[in-house]
Amino acid sequence: MKKDVSNKESDSIISIQGLSKSFGKENQVLKNLNLNVNKGESMVLLGRSGSGKSVAIKCIVGLIKADSGSIKVFGKDLLAMNTQQLNEERLKIGFLFQSAALYDSMTVAENLGFPLRRHSPDLTEDEINTCIKAALESVGLIDAIQKMPSALSGGMRKRIAMARTLILKPEIMLYDEPTTGLDTITSREISELMVKIQEEYQSSSIIITHDLACAKRTGNQVAILQNGRIGFQGTYEEVSNSTLPWIQEFFIDKK
Repeated sequence: MKKDVSNKESDSIISIQGLSKSFGKENQVLKNLNLNVNKGESMVLLGRSGSGKSVAIKCIVGLIKADSGSIKVFGKDLLAMNTQQLNEERLKIGFLFQSAALYDSMTVAENLGFPLRRHSPDLTEDEINTCIKAALESVGLIDAIQKMPSALSGGMRKRIAMARTLILKPEIMLYDEPTTGLDTITSREISELMVKIQEEYQSSSIIITHDLACAKRTGNQVAILQNGRIGFQGTYEEVSNSTLPWIQEFFIDKK
């Protein structure tokens, strides 16, 4: 079961304050965005296409540089860090790309072993193999250990990407459209796996999705972007029951 978590800034694992980002003079995507995510909380971000959802989470890991504001993770402002400091903090943050972003020339085992060999050079090969098997077992795909990504279904690729992200035991998970391109059954399985991961690893997460079923299953809180900032936030039930016309547009096909 998902638990309710308060959203006080003092309790926040992630605290985004006054975040702004423009691409050129005419395209201001984020405008003074404020968002807090607490320990053990799953925050779903909804918004129209192009509203800045993916830009926001890419700013958190430094894939996109914000123009202004602050992004504090565990109380440390990422925007004030140099490259070395930022890379160290990134190890605490897992990022699941929409495309899964597996290395096509590597087996599943090699994909999972890559971040360990890069960031944990003191591990022996036996220790690396043990970590790989444990990560694959956590997503139910130990039998795929020697397969190539081209031999995997879309759902399997997502699961392997999740296993690769989890292998460094991040305290925060960022999901960019985790169920895009998947059928209804597989989408539900991925959503259930995300809940299992949150409970097992006690991680906090931000989930970008257009999939309302995924949002309902995974989110303790749902925040909706409007005009570059958070326009509404609450539980899934509070959001879906809102009478505001611009919010009801997200749920019109679900009524």
